[in-house]
Amino acid sequence: MTIVILAEKPSQAKAYAEAFPIAKKTKHFIELAPNEVFPKGATITWGIGHLVELKAPAEYDHAWKRWKLDVLPMIPEKYEFKVAKGKWEQFQEVKKLLKSADMIINACDVDREGSNIFYSILRQAGVRNKPIQRLWINSLEADEIRAGFRALQDNAKDLRMFREAETRQISDWLVGMNASRLYTVLLKQQGLNEVMSIGRVQSPTVYMIYERQRAIETFQPKKFYELVGNFTAAAGDYSGKAKVKKDTYDEALALLTQAGIAENTTLPGAIQNVTKKMKRRLPPKLHSLSTLQQKANRLWKFSPKMVLETVQKLYEKKLVSYPRSDCQFITPAEFDYLRASLPAFQGLMNVEFEPASLAPSKRYVDASKVEEHYAIIPTKTVPTRAKLSKLSDVEKRLYVEIMRTTLAMFHRDYVYEETTIETIVNELAFYSVGKVEKERGFEQLWPQKKEDKAPTILPFVEQGDAVRARIHVHEGETKPPKPFTEGQLIQMMKTCGKLVDDEAESDILKEVEGIGTEATRAGIIETIKRHDYIHVTKNIVSLTPKGRVLCQVIAGSLLASPTMTAKWETYLRKIGNGTGTQEAFFASVEKFLRHLIDTTPQMIERTDLTEAKEAATPVASTTPIVACPACHAGQLIEHKSFYGCTNYKGGCKWTVSKIIAQKKISPKQLRDLVTNGETAVLKGFKSKKGNPFNAKLVLENNKVTFAFADN
Repeated sequence: MTIVILAEKPSQAKAYAEAFPIAKKTKHFIELAPNEVFPKGATITWGIGHLVELKAPAEYDHAWKRWKLDVLPMIPEKYEFKVAKGKWEQFQEVKKLLKSADMIINACDVDREGSNIFYSILRQAGVRNKPIQRLWINSLEADEIRAGFRALQDNAKDLRMFREAETRQISDWLVGMNASRLYTVLLKQQGLNEVMSIGRVQSPTVYMIYERQRAIETFQPKKFYELVGNFTAAAGDYSGKAKVKKDTYDEALALLTQAGIAENTTLPGAIQNVTKKMKRRLPPKLHSLSTLQQKANRLWKFSPKMVLETVQKLYEKKLVSYPRSDCQFITPAEFDYLRASLPAFQGLMNVEFEPASLAPSKRYVDASKVEEHYAIIPTKTVPTRAKLSKLSDVEKRLYVEIMRTTLAMFHRDYVYEETTIETIVNELAFYSVGKVEKERGFEQLWPQKKEDKAPTILPFVEQGDAVRARIHVHEGETKPPKPFTEGQLIQMMKTCGKLVDDEAESDILKEVEGIGTEATRAGIIETIKRHDYIHVTKNIVSLTPKGRVLCQVIAGSLLASPTMTAKWETYLRKIGNGTGTQEAFFASVEKFLRHLIDTTPQMIERTDLTEAKEAATPVASTTPIVACPACHAGQLIEHKSFYGCTNYKGGCKWTVSKIIAQKKISPKQLRDLVTNGETAVLKGFKSKKGNPFNAKLVLENNKVTFAFADN
């Protein structure tokens, strides 16, 4: 029997082959020698990701090449596929091998896209009626690979996953091709020459960023007033607050007057009560892809895309389990090898601790919670310290984070004592809360955090002790919402049910875990960056003028709502489990598109785009503004979103963004900055917290910094 194994990409095929004796290697396939698993040998070949893709509109109908309203909606009678550009040679070799096979093994990634890649290649190659089995593994270690090939699964579930993935792929094509043309043409009629890319997932994602930015822009700070006491006891000083918050200073002061307290005068007080509670913080759960992306972004400002790509490399180096996992649990089988590897893991990380327990805990080990993949954990392959040191900085940081989180599963809780002092001054109660660390537990695996280095320690006092008190009214101010970071975008996409008021719609979003999938969210963020809907500067996400235009014109439509894509995901899952049909889903998508085409012209006509037109007008001028301060050979010219040097091809990469701290920088201000080394004091900057400020821009060592007017 001739067995052909189809992997998703060359690196995956190489890892499979290394688990067996190899007879022959070529540019397009690897032949395995006869072995215990394959007594007559086998041939491994591979795709290069997607070898097959959907045809472009013009390949169905020449009239669809024109971006005109009268050709919409573009709905083919039958969806057709083609070999992707630049992949014809590999496809032909794969096709030949598949045709000659007696049995085919799908060894692509164990997810919906892996299934889609496999079956789309099979269909394009015209291969029918051959036995197919599925390799289902979460690690590329040799023993896991051999065990997986010994326990191949049938392809019934895989076929349903393919049908679900194909349905998603075609529906996204339908929405993208039709809605993008619709909005682009209608906006062009309004004088906006922008290509508007519309997507089932990307558009509601941009709209949620728009809603956050609007909340920041329209935020009106509100003052509030609290009563704060500074106390002196025999053992030391401390402070506390009354459980009071008033809208005006006079209201807060009236409370003090009513209690017979004069502000900022010394008067006696007494300790009414002292309570102490031992509190515990459990070790963190194991990482899924999204939790790892969020933490890496928070700690090191790594983009979600960088995290996914790096963990994929660690997976291919056989150091961690499958990266595109949405699960934070493992099965007893993984726990067993982690427990056995614990001394080696501790040695690699140079940490010694007595395990709190070597028994599996439901917090981490629950086979019922593991579906396609388990959590991201280290494999049985424990690198030497020398090998670890050869990893790139990003690889090392992420591997160590995964390792620490895994070790924490065996460690003790973090324990601290929380003390609350209730101080009474003229029958007015003030509360002070302090924290004393008792046992670092699992926290010893991570470098100490700043807040842990300086805990709030209260002096030793007892009930009935006398204190001296000075009370004052403290003025505070409400803060605007913060702009998203890239890591928070991942969380926002996953939990957008919290942003939806309708309870039924919120439940749907929770059920499908928001919009996008664990594997696609990083790619969606990169897509909306590429389409110039958002900018990311120092990890802070802001909407571009083009992004604002998009949101203004889709406002009120289903394209702005995360609920629509969540409802679609619900039905797509039904296709995946065999209770839904592709035909029914396409019928609902077509109905949606026809409604969109009928209603959007009126919606755009009712939208005031005056400000948007001015902001989104593309700018790309060859008029020199000022000599480049970096290379002195080129001139700075204006591009759409930045100022850059004309000597780019000569190697000068100096650029400056046209938007700094949410303020647009004019050519004149750039000229002042380069010529004088600084600008005048400019108004209209906004901090990360959304607070406005004034400052000069200063050029120091070819870097743009702030010089604050008040300091």
